[in-house]
Amino acid sequence: MLTLGLARAARPCSGATMRRALLALMLLGALLAGWGYAAWRADLRLADSLPAEWEGRDVALTGVVASLPQDFERGVRFDFHVEDSAAPVPPVISLAWYRGFRDGEMHTLPGIHAGERWALTVRLKRPHGNVNPHGFDYEGWLLQQGVRATGYVRPAEGNLRITARVPGLMYAIERVREAVRERFRQALPDGPYAGVLVALAVGDQRSIPAGQWRLFARTGISHLVAISGMHVTMVAALFATLAGWGWRRTPALALRWPAQQAGVLVGFCVALIYCLLAGWGVPAQRTLYMLGCVALALVLRRDTAPSRVLALALGVVLVLDPWAATAAGFWLSFGAVALLFLVSTGRIGPEGRLVGVLRTQWAVTLGLVPALLVLFQQFSLVSPLANAIAIPLVSFIVTPLALLFALLPLQILADLAHGSFALTMVPVSWLGSLPWAAWHQAAPPPALAVTATLGCLWALLPRGTPARWLGLATLIPLVLWTPPRPLAGEARVTVLDVGQGLAVHVQTATHDLLYDTGPAFSADANSGERILLPYLRATGVRRLQALVVTHQDNDHAGGAEAVLDGIPVDQVRSSLPENHPVRLIAGVRDVPCAAGQAWVWDGVRFDMLHPAPGAVAGKTNDQACVLRVEAAGRRLLLTSDIEAVSEAGLLQRDAAALASDVLVVPHHGSRTSSTAAFIAATSPRWVVFPVGYRNRFRHPNPEVWARWAASGAGMLRTDEAGAVSFELGGAGLLPEAERGRQPRYWHGR
Repeated sequence: MLTLGLARAARPCSGATMRRALLALMLLGALLAGWGYAAWRADLRLADSLPAEWEGRDVALTGVVASLPQDFERGVRFDFHVEDSAAPVPPVISLAWYRGFRDGEMHTLPGIHAGERWALTVRLKRPHGNVNPHGFDYEGWLLQQGVRATGYVRPAEGNLRITARVPGLMYAIERVREAVRERFRQALPDGPYAGVLVALAVGDQRSIPAGQWRLFARTGISHLVAISGMHVTMVAALFATLAGWGWRRTPALALRWPAQQAGVLVGFCVALIYCLLAGWGVPAQRTLYMLGCVALALVLRRDTAPSRVLALALGVVLVLDPWAATAAGFWLSFGAVALLFLVSTGRIGPEGRLVGVLRTQWAVTLGLVPALLVLFQQFSLVSPLANAIAIPLVSFIVTPLALLFALLPLQILADLAHGSFALTMVPVSWLGSLPWAAWHQAAPPPALAVTATLGCLWALLPRGTPARWLGLATLIPLVLWTPPRPLAGEARVTVLDVGQGLAVHVQTATHDLLYDTGPAFSADANSGERILLPYLRATGVRRLQALVVTHQDNDHAGGAEAVLDGIPVDQVRSSLPENHPVRLIAGVRDVPCAAGQAWVWDGVRFDMLHPAPGAVAGKTNDQACVLRVEAAGRRLLLTSDIEAVSEAGLLQRDAAALASDVLVVPHHGSRTSSTAAFIAATSPRWVVFPVGYRNRFRHPNPEVWARWAASGAGMLRTDEAGAVSFELGGAGLLPEAERGRQPRYWHGR
């Protein structure tokens, strides 16, 4: 009897165990299948790479302009579908066509339009971007876009337009998008928000100036000025309602098929067209797939749970584009919808419309805080109020008017849309001008972000859930976290990857110094805005005690104005001319560099070794500030762009002062610098060459590279290693290369 009882008791337990084991196996199988599928897709994508031996060589090819041409200061950029080539070129490449003089050649820029077939002579290189801590992964973005080579059009007689209108659905869509964009530009030539209307109509977010993007991010309304799920849903619902209304009033149609199902299918088709015209972004895809699930369920007369609809849309996005998960929009889009479902479904009892709106706004604002801090190191404190103003105006007035103008080119529609958005921005701009409008902090570690996300989800559960306030408490360590700094007497040095230029961050226990600011890429784009400020914010630097701008060359001073505008700076040291904008902005903070200057921060000594006081101005390179940093018995020598003459002067004044452990090579490894005597006097353990990938100066010079190699120093290049960091202090002196610290299979080196 006892044995029989034990056997009966064991049966349900064994069944439950088997079910759990089966579920675990299914999850493991799904994980392995997903990993294998992503690896297979990655292998296919990487196989399209440009062979290294074809980099930097002229290639004649034929193909089609496959994207909206994007104007920039010196020319135009566009994606190009290669149809025929004299070399093994990837099927999709990104090209720039310059105007004016470049590299000693005159470039003439003709009119370029989407959907045209061209014969071109181009010069290509493999995908390459700057790799810095918490920086934008340009190579990953190119991989997601399917672009496997970048380059520019060479001036050649064979550059000819072959066909003005190449047949094909996607080419036709790009032509329509370009026509709509041009319609807005002609209707609003001086409208400050014309780019916003273009973005709302056809998804061309590059039409929006960088300054406006900063304001939108500061006020938390960036999602409204791009085609989001809300806009797609609104357009689909409008056409579904109109189609259903017309269907019900047509007896022959109403008797054949239910009006609700017909309306839903019409709404889905319109949403598909809108998503294609909008550039097929992740938020638009997510909304389209969710609408498709709902439409299919209505046609099949089946009930669908919102969570299953969202999960199915997520699966479809990842199957079609496994790299979508590398985009910030993927996490924010799906995360926002999941939060809306969490707070709006499964509730019992009636709820006022205002209460529902406030709850959903609170849920999205709170729930996305950890993600925003991880992705952008900031979140807007005025977002709830700014969105309360902007959402109804942009969603129900500006966007419909913009879409109507895209369909009906009536000037009054463009004026009304632009005026409505300008009116919307009056209170929003005031909110953005408040000093406390946005919270900035260092990028938090993953453990804190995950804990805070779970806490926010717990806090958003319905009333009656025990201790919901504890969820909010998990945000405290997240927003108060600061990254560790060097100990007193030690320093951390980071040679940033800014391409063909120089920027070095030196950090002590309580002070921060930035040595040079990298290049300006165009009138409205520079390394200060794109690289240095995001890096400084992500690493917890809220103030610079000193900014050293060594001389006026663009590759060293190009980002200085952006840095001064974006972060408080106590002192600016430079060898710039008196009328240089950086010195004028610095004002009383300006201190000219001169040998003999010295100061100590937290037990770390800084010595300015060059230029000599009262030196006669010569080449700008030879006036560059040379700085030595000494911490914990180790020395760092920052040499900027000095050439052989300056090296000889330094050797003559005090050769012993040049001995160093880490050295940033003079003038990027140019043949005019790094003399044998200078190398012998410095005798570093490590040297860093701050160079751009395949730069036009061909730095570093092979002979200079060989001289440094013969010295026995370890050698690093920022184009191969990314940003390079050293700890001056502690047990060893080993460099940390960012490409090695954060390896990605799509990074070239």
